[in-house]
Amino acid sequence: MTKFSMDTHQMSMIGSKTRVEDSCESGLCPICVADCPVFCEVSKSALRGREVLYPRREFFGNSTAGSPKDFGFSYSDFQIQFECRGAQGIEAHEDKVIFPNVDISTKWGNIDQKLPFVIAGLGSTYVAKRNWDGLAIGAALAGVSITVGENVVGMDPGSKFANHSVYPQVIDTVDMKNRVETFRKFWDGKHGDIIVQKNVEDTRLGVFDYVTSNLEVNSLEIKFGQGAKAIGGEVRLESLERAQLLQERGYLVFPDPSDPFIIEEWKAGLIPDFERHSRVGLSSTEDVLEEIDQIRSNGAKNIFIKTGAYRPAATAWIIRMGIEGKVDGMTFDGAGGGTGMSPVSMMNEGSIPTAYLEALVVGCLDMIKSKNPNTTIPSIAIAGGIANETQMFKALAMGAPYINCIAMARAPITAAMKAKYIGDVIDKKQQTPAMLKNLGFPKEKDPRSLTINEAFVEYDNLHRVYNGKYIPPSAVGVYTYFASKLGIGIKQLLAGVRKFKLNLLSREDIAYITQRAKEVCYKWDLGIKSQESLDFELVKNEIYSGNY
Repeated sequence: MTKFSMDTHQMSMIGSKTRVEDSCESGLCPICVADCPVFCEVSKSALRGREVLYPRREFFGNSTAGSPKDFGFSYSDFQIQFECRGAQGIEAHEDKVIFPNVDISTKWGNIDQKLPFVIAGLGSTYVAKRNWDGLAIGAALAGVSITVGENVVGMDPGSKFANHSVYPQVIDTVDMKNRVETFRKFWDGKHGDIIVQKNVEDTRLGVFDYVTSNLEVNSLEIKFGQGAKAIGGEVRLESLERAQLLQERGYLVFPDPSDPFIIEEWKAGLIPDFERHSRVGLSSTEDVLEEIDQIRSNGAKNIFIKTGAYRPAATAWIIRMGIEGKVDGMTFDGAGGGTGMSPVSMMNEGSIPTAYLEALVVGCLDMIKSKNPNTTIPSIAIAGGIANETQMFKALAMGAPYINCIAMARAPITAAMKAKYIGDVIDKKQQTPAMLKNLGFPKEKDPRSLTINEAFVEYDNLHRVYNGKYIPPSAVGVYTYFASKLGIGIKQLLAGVRKFKLNLLSREDIAYITQRAKEVCYKWDLGIKSQESLDFELVKNEIYSGNY
């Protein structure tokens, strides 16, 4: 039986559950009755059909989704190995060997970053667009990169196109301009950058040519699938006019908004919305390498590849393409999450889970370096459900010396959404005692007296640094999550292993504690040891050399 976070077949993502606890592997109750007061997956599917393939439609545009499945192996299967002697990367002086002095700056490709994070491709899905100000400004404030994801130009009602012999070519936009300009409002011009990603549809519409020539974007990312897991990007469209517009621009839209019968069904209120799908695309070694060369010849300063967790042989091929093409960075995104329109079955049951994927990637890179030690490895980022500093530390240690960035999407969206919500609550004077309690204020405090600068611990600092320039609460939230929580958290962990520069992390800084982790580490020959065997000879030397 597929193991989820609950033993029953309750699926919060699609809003289904079983009547009794002892459900079958099929997800049905042992005895199914017609007048059951709840909707299981099958009974809801009988009424709503394809809607049940995706996370609950009523939350689309204001939510993200993630698999509750236990994949059997995760970063929790490792323990961090702290040290109490010496210090690396800093002068061994008691007043200097303190966690605030840890240097966690890094590079993403050729981009200097204050923190080892990059916001992964956030494209045309509504939850990304509605929270873009917080995400982009927060990233700029934190000194990290953010990626404009796929389909933004094609989905923009304000985009303008010129006729072309094959596909229309974009000549002007509203949304893409806004996304780039929003980041640059608070960008220091040095740390982090705005990266633009493309998929098959973007290629047809000439997005890379537009952003490089019109918006002076110098960092570009080629995407291999994973818009909605393995089948391309998907969004819901709430109007017939919008569905017809996107169909005219070449997108796949279901049901067909040009069909007279469908139009009548829509007008009668029988179709709640339309689905826009992107093409999967086809790639060959020659095509990929030729495209990378073309992008480079057009002046790109950073060329990235983003890929989902495809089967091992396909992942190895993409690694090979990136290295042979001499790209500047590659992101590998593990199974399990999405920004609201990935098929639930694919999130739960498809692709390679993040920790397994990282082991595969690191194992492949070790093989390449073994074959030719002089091979240049691009910057590598790992993504997929990573949201706290311990996961990040372990992922960076497991991936040493190749992985130097953590890519995230769902977590910073959550930070932006919640911070925006709290800002609105305070603005409307709707604070509650429960909110104050959760934020750590004494119960005697009047809830409605809670101010923005009290709620956000970094608000006053940002206000001072930027001379009172308005920064939306959503951006303060993203900055605080990145710089204050994750940044300081990673510094503390690095100080705990007595390594005061991020690039000093090694695989010896973690040890596995489960049998499954042992099997994975052994299969890919990662050199990570068990808690029992790590330092075993050194332990004996220490003990036997003592004067007892």
